[in-house]
Formats: sequence, C-alpha cells, structure tokens
Amino acid sequence: MEIYLLIINSIAFLIMGIDKHKARHNKWRIPERRIWMIAVGGGALGAMIGMYLFRHKTKHKNFLIILPVLVIIETTLLFFLYY
Repeated sequence: MEIYLLIINSIAFLIMGIDKHKARHNKWRIPERRIWMIAVGGGALGAMIGMYLFRHKTKHKNFLIILPVLVIIETTLLFFLYY
C-alpha cells in the first residue's frame, strides 16, 4: 500500500509539472480529467503539492477547493485502514 501511494503521488506531482511546462510552451496538454482520476486514485497530496510548487491550476476554484478536501478524505481513509 505504501509503495502504491508513493508511486501515485509521484506521478500526480510530475503530471502537474509536465502540464505546466506544456502550458508555457503552447503544447498538447494533459486533460484535467486525467489529473482528477490520478488524484482520486490516491494521488491528491502529490497533485496538491505540485499545484502549489509549479503554480499550476491555482486559478481554478475546483482545484483550490476540491483538491485539499480530497487530501483530507484520503488521509482519513488511510488512518482508518491502518488503525
């Protein structure tokens, strides 16, 4: 479980950085739906860290509001799974 979470959060973090790079260079972008799927699949923390570190999607209210809520939900679920 820990390895899965490490991998999915790393992927989410990298996707935010890659999408920001593509946005700056007017290239094909990663669909928001894919970012959300990875975040819901356990990568919300990585996506949120990437969002703030790369300053990407910070003007989108759904990312600013839902992503932190998703981090709380995923953390709570992990807590109940382990204890």
